[in-house]
Amino acid sequence: MAEMGSKGVTAGKIASNVQKKLTRAQEKVLQKLGKADETKDEQFEQCVQNFNKQLTEGTRLQKDLRTYLASVKAMHEASKKLNECLQEVYEPDWPGRDEANKIAENNDLLWLDYHQKLVDQALLTMDTYLGQFPDIKSRIAKRGRKLVDYDSARHHYESLQTAKKKDEAKIAKAEEELIKAQKVFEEMNVDLQEELPSLWNSRVGFYVNTFQSIAGLEENFHKEMSKLNQNLNDVLVSLEKQHGSNTFTVKAQPSDNAPAKGNKSPSPPPDGSPAATPEIRVNHEPEPSAAAGAALPKSPSQSSLPAVVVETFSATVNGTVEGGGGAGRLDLPPGFMFKVQAQHDYVATDTDELQLKAGDVVLVIPFQNPEEQDEGWLMGVKESDWNQHKELEKCRGVFPENFTERVQ
Repeated sequence: MAEMGSKGVTAGKIASNVQKKLTRAQEKVLQKLGKADETKDEQFEQCVQNFNKQLTEGTRLQKDLRTYLASVKAMHEASKKLNECLQEVYEPDWPGRDEANKIAENNDLLWLDYHQKLVDQALLTMDTYLGQFPDIKSRIAKRGRKLVDYDSARHHYESLQTAKKKDEAKIAKAEEELIKAQKVFEEMNVDLQEELPSLWNSRVGFYVNTFQSIAGLEENFHKEMSKLNQNLNDVLVSLEKQHGSNTFTVKAQPSDNAPAKGNKSPSPPPDGSPAATPEIRVNHEPEPSAAAGAALPKSPSQSSLPAVVVETFSATVNGTVEGGGGAGRLDLPPGFMFKVQAQHDYVATDTDELQLKAGDVVLVIPFQNPEEQDEGWLMGVKESDWNQHKELEKCRGVFPENFTERVQ
């Protein structure tokens, strides 16, 4: 009997819920068609709009914070790998090995601490903040359903009162249902009317606390990391002092934007000696021939200049050098600047390069287009080829400066 009673109660509740849904659906249709008025509360609707906006902003902030934390973790892993590499290459007999290892350990701990504090003071606070929204959102939806129930009960009561044939029993029951529906709605409505504005105003303090926490943690992290980096720098300076003779020099590379021919990089000389820094001097006045005797004194303006400005100082026209103030040497190529001698053999790898043998003398000339000159390369013609052919177009080519030495 108890089982049957339980089933009966359950079946009755289900039937009641189904009836409520049908009544609400009917009421909404009538309201949309304009055949039934709808209770409006503009102030509450504004609160709901603020709530939805606040939820959207909070969800986005949570997502971006998780992305930030993922980036911190990735940077931690990258930093850890970099320090592990340093530990592996740091040889046992080098000074500061123990200090470098300790710095790497502290670096790892600092990253771990930073990540954990961000989780505790920002992400968990963010999760707690957003944790209150689902319940309120559910209550807002429930309030909407209860408002429809109230409007439906009100319309039913009004229709019974205006009927031609009044049924007092039905009217009394409808009034009772109306009062009950109104009470349920108003209880929920009052609570939300108080909570939603309070929740909306709380966002300011939450945003301030969250970003202050993140900013403070990041500031402290970088301060501590700066100290570790300074300590590591001190260790490396000590290592450099002990092995100062083996300093590695980083040379400037040609610009990626320059239309350089193939972006050539000069090969190192066979003996491994470092490449010489390009040094090209341009004389305003032509050099005198061997028969002229002692060399003329140079003007103070004849300073060392890069090849890219050569064309602004001299140009050979019909066997004379303009801007030099005298006749050009006819036994040298137009625009001749100085001589170099090959110290090592160089095997040309392109059609525009000179093939050099140790001892070859090269007459250096400017590039026709200065922008085509690559770092560490010069343009010239072998003196033997020039003396034999006197044809610049067929004989000239580029060559690596670090394979040669200036002789004149």
